[in-house]
Amino acid sequence: MIARIWRGVIRATDLDPYVAYIQDTGIKEYKQTPGNQGAWMLTRIDDDRAEIITLSFWDSYAAIEGFAGPDIERAVYYPEDDHYLLDRPDKVLHYEIA
Repeated sequence: MIARIWRGVIRATDLDPYVAYIQDTGIKEYKQTPGNQGAWMLTRIDDDRAEIITLSFWDSYAAIEGFAGPDIERAVYYPEDDHYLLDRPDKVLHYEIA
């Protein structure tokens, strides 16, 4: 099993609408992709910013490719992400579950 981790930073004041947006886009698509074993979002406010982490678990790298396309290291973004994100990381991290 593989864990996929994406991190982003937004304004703290945008936390609630961005969480709802990601639930309706990325988390929803994770869960609808064959081979996904679950997806969660973690949040942490630090002063005027909020860190967002999406954590998903997958059966295989091939299953991740079903969500992310052939370059699974590349982050997947949605149309309104640029409105919220203060930084747009290009890469996601993958870890094999020991």
